[in-house]
Amino acid sequence: MKLIFLGPPGAGKGTQAEKVSEHYGIAHISTGEMLRREIREETPLGKAAKGYIDRGELVPDEVIIGMVKNRIQEADCSQGYLFDGFPRTIAQADALAAISPIDMVINIDVPAERLIERISGRRMCTGCGTGYHASMYDKDACEKCGSPLFIRDDDKPETVRNRIAVYERQTQPLITYYEAKGLLKTVDGDRTPEAVRADILALTEKLV
Repeated sequence: MKLIFLGPPGAGKGTQAEKVSEHYGIAHISTGEMLRREIREETPLGKAAKGYIDRGELVPDEVIIGMVKNRIQEADCSQGYLFDGFPRTIAQADALAAISPIDMVINIDVPAERLIERISGRRMCTGCGTGYHASMYDKDACEKCGSPLFIRDDDKPETVRNRIAVYERQTQPLITYYEAKGLLKTVDGDRTPEAVRADILALTEKLV
């Protein structure tokens, strides 16, 4: 089973990807984590990527695709894999199609205003790093260590709006691309994580 999860920041894509990959015993491939691992292990591709990052440049598609190609040949990918947040562009989707067939693309759809509410409610402890959400915990200090809580710059409403706009610009063409191939399925992500997961599993069970 080879899956791709698409979804804007705050849609719960990573959480769902983790649970679904566990359910089927397939590898969960997050390109961000893959990139960090290659850099940490100082592989040739990792060194190349680090050079771009250190210069403040985007890592080129060919480096990312090279990492993906290596990753899907690892033992834990023998039963399949799930891409979380990749591909991001049509060029990446074309390159992926050349190295791996894809069985289904799941788009987790959540209205922009709901995403802003979700993400801008996040709070982080300055001391121990524990995460909270204002809807569940409305105090200004960490219940574990008593340190003040703060909002990360990435989670401020104006930044979130920009992140969503960038995502929509990049990803709308991908939605059309996979729709045309008959691979795209959209689920309503504006519900409990359990309800969203039930819908995803109902779709993917057909592939087993």
